[in-house]
Amino acid sequence: MKIGIVGVGHIGKTLAMKLAKAGHDVFVAGSSGPEKIHADVLATGAQAVTAQQAVQDKDVIILSIPLNRIPEIAPLFASVSEDTTVIDTSNYYPARDLKIDSIEAGQVESLWVVQQLGHSIAKAWNAIGSHSLVVNGKPAGSPDRIAIPIAADRDADRELTMKLVDDTGFDAFNTGSLANSWRQQPGAPAYCTDLTLTEIQAVIDTAEKDRLPKRRDLVVAAIMERMSSSTANPNAGFGLRLSRALYM
Repeated sequence: MKIGIVGVGHIGKTLAMKLAKAGHDVFVAGSSGPEKIHADVLATGAQAVTAQQAVQDKDVIILSIPLNRIPEIAPLFASVSEDTTVIDTSNYYPARDLKIDSIEAGQVESLWVVQQLGHSIAKAWNAIGSHSLVVNGKPAGSPDRIAIPIAADRDADRELTMKLVDDTGFDAFNTGSLANSWRQQPGAPAYCTDLTLTEIQAVIDTAEKDRLPKRRDLVVAAIMERMSSSTANPNAGFGLRLSRALYM
């Protein structure tokens, strides 16, 4: 497939490398222009392009940018076909994104993104740590293969997203519609806890929507205490232990 990826942060660059290696035609754009994209992002065959080029005539567009930047790139979607599958990997963190009133009032993050873009989306790769995405992919059928929650409203988006998750080395767990995608937001038991399909199935219905923001913010506070930054990634083992302790 022809896949455009907007964003070359921890998640975006890994997806570019993995999906290109899996045989897809990948076009990746960063905020500083194609000439600033590091060679390692392109090492498995992805091509550096502008953001406009990344969304033109693609089968799939993956957004891997901070959630508060979604409105900035929304104008690019005026010419994107309704048939194009758009996959969002973002999460809402007030310490980074500033406060978004509607999300603070309880709006599901994915539905806010749909409002900004004017285009249906799928949600995937938001609930796995960047280190785990790099190192923990395994072949299909591996008994301890980590599962990544995904959500979508359209069947075609759901099926395609699940296939791409498999291409990156993980099982896909369908959490349902976008209205239910809060079950894979920060603070939920399935968020960054590296569970298998069976393990997610056992905890997915224990998520409590009203408690997610408090749990999310507790993890951010713990990371800030250790890392002195709300945007730095903690040691992978520390982050996993912390997420499991507070989210499950």
